[in-house]
Amino acid sequence: MIGTRGVPARYGGFETAVEEVGRRLAERGHRVVVYCRSHPDDEGLPTYLGMRRVVLPALRKRSLETLSHTALSVGHVLGHRVDAAFVFNAANAPLLPALRTARIPVATHVDGLEWKRAKWGPTGQRYYRRAEELAVRWSDALIADAPGIARYYTDEFGVPTRYLAYGAPVIAQESSRLGELDLTPGGYHLVVARFEPENHVELAVAGYVASAAERPLVVVGSAPYADDYTNRVHAAAADDPRVRFLGGVWDAELLDQLYANAATYVHGHSVGGTNPSLLRAIGAGTATIAYDVSFNRDVLREHGQYFGDAAGVARAVEAAEADPTATASAGASLRERARDFDWDDVATGYESLARDLVARSAPGPQRVRRRGDAGRDGARSVAVTAVAHGE
Repeated sequence: MIGTRGVPARYGGFETAVEEVGRRLAERGHRVVVYCRSHPDDEGLPTYLGMRRVVLPALRKRSLETLSHTALSVGHVLGHRVDAAFVFNAANAPLLPALRTARIPVATHVDGLEWKRAKWGPTGQRYYRRAEELAVRWSDALIADAPGIARYYTDEFGVPTRYLAYGAPVIAQESSRLGELDLTPGGYHLVVARFEPENHVELAVAGYVASAAERPLVVVGSAPYADDYTNRVHAAAADDPRVRFLGGVWDAELLDQLYANAATYVHGHSVGGTNPSLLRAIGAGTATIAYDVSFNRDVLREHGQYFGDAAGVARAVEAAEADPTATASAGASLRERARDFDWDDVATGYESLARDLVARSAPGPQRVRRRGDAGRDGARSVAVTAVAHGE
């Protein structure tokens, strides 16, 4: 498993997937190797939950960190016998030919629409769009974690993907740690996100400030490379005493209790496919107000509330406080929906794909056609394999 920060998972969806899938594959008797970036808490840790850790450095610059680490990882794996490789992030696609030259079958997890992220300038956005094409051209299989991403690759390139969603954790209704933050069960609204424009944290805060909500808004998150946007988020709070910024919360137990006891969870992510934070919220049974894009609707369906602007956030939090019974019912429905996202099933999907790669029965590299040519070149209809229940 190549292209992430590795395990133990501390950061985002890729790392969570690697940990949850990798440990299950190891438990089933497979030899799992995860390429990791260095972390001071993990020094001297050769294995983790049955997975072998290979720790390599990375250039600590946003535009080069992922690619530099993956380049070293690919160089290392070429000297070792492996049956198949999972590469996470289409940005790593330029390195795929090295794996192909070594006859290592590879599946690329293409993630979300990275070229839409505001943190990338024009050069970065062009790179990501080109990387998508290279992933199609040089991967034996493509993994999509959301139906919307699968549709995108069908519409843009006319190619099949393997739909392997993330799992939703089941979070207990425990509240013993809330007192540390002077919070009470059901007594606050919650935002958890990296401070990036496409996550709409500024919009969520501005909408809340414009509302007449009485319960405070608790904001968890930070941004290692985005000081300007962080300043905008804090400015949106307009010194409103109802808004509380906690920064990053890395204590998993405390974070779970924040999710499980919020009156609502406000989710602004818009470009990243199925989001682990959203799944964590529904696994906690928390009523959710989400930015209105297909990725979020695919998860929440009719059980969520949706917004597209600050006024929509204000209306939603006011409505949640005005009708706590309906809000609790929505949360209960989402907890049931979370059952459709099961890590055991996801791991089985990865296991099946690995066997297909080894057997050379995966689709194989695809011809790259121009975007928008589907209607003119008669691109074939493709099927999306669903692994999450109910999809």
